[in-house]
Amino acid sequence: MSYAYVWEFRVPLDLHAEFEQHYGPGGTWAQLFGGSAGYIETLLLKDRSTVDRYVTVDRWRDEEAFRVFRSSFSQQYEELDRECGRLTADETLIGEFTECPA
Repeated sequence: MSYAYVWEFRVPLDLHAEFEQHYGPGGTWAQLFGGSAGYIETLLLKDRSTVDRYVTVDRWRDEEAFRVFRSSFSQQYEELDRECGRLTADETLIGEFTECPA
């Protein structure tokens, strides 16, 4: 059963383009995640009514695949997190989810 975690970000208007480059499906984060066999995809969603609000959904084969990635790529993850921290005014983990069977 696949595993996903969902984050909400508040992004200053002048940083939207740069934020989207890093957090989008082909962005820097997705490229880092792609180094792990258990990574499935990243979705970047922009709120239609709240102009500074974005949501990301990162999907993994299962929770264990994500945990292995975090362990194996912890240094790269922390470096990218520090680098991208300046792009957001706020970030909140909405939650961790598993895919429901059809």
